[in-house]
Amino acid sequence: MVTRRLFVALEPADAVRRRIGAASDALRAAAGRAAGDVRWVAPDGVHLTLQFLGAVPEERVEAVRAAVEAAAAGARPMALEVSGAGGFPNARRPRVVWLGLGGDVAALSALVADLGARLAPLGFAPESRPFSPHLTLGRARDPRGAPGLGGALAAQAHADGFGWRATELVLFESHLSPRGARYEAVLRAPLGGG
Repeated sequence: MVTRRLFVALEPADAVRRRIGAASDALRAAAGRAAGDVRWVAPDGVHLTLQFLGAVPEERVEAVRAAVEAAAAGARPMALEVSGAGGFPNARRPRVVWLGLGGDVAALSALVADLGARLAPLGFAPESRPFSPHLTLGRARDPRGAPGLGGALAAQAHADGFGWRATELVLFESHLSPRGARYEAVLRAPLGGG
């Protein structure tokens, strides 16, 4: 059976990605040698995941596309604010290093809920954890986390933010390789139907 590894996300514009790259560079510089404990995401790979679908059989991709288009049509463009760095599960020993998102989070959460409701009948369960909007900058090489990043994250926790206007929902296919993941847009659906 042929499958495609898919997820639904919001994708920052190139100008926003450059600012995300600068924020990531500042965090790495502040972390010093501890920055080597993290596999950093290239700015062109940064996105806001709304729902990970995993391996989707080819014959179900069209139904997924329709669900994503319907969710996008029912939403509206939203103003988001990228600000402050942090880590999951905590900043003292993060396994995931991220930039936080604020702004129109109520509209964003409503979009995530609607998307989940449209994908659930197709067999894709929504995330069990509460939605926590963030942009992943990197992942710790050690599954126990990267303790040396705590000070750098604390220093960047309240860094000046910048705006981002999200205007489309993107269905991505993830191609995995030893060099890392490469993301290909399968569908771009304008928020508000266009």
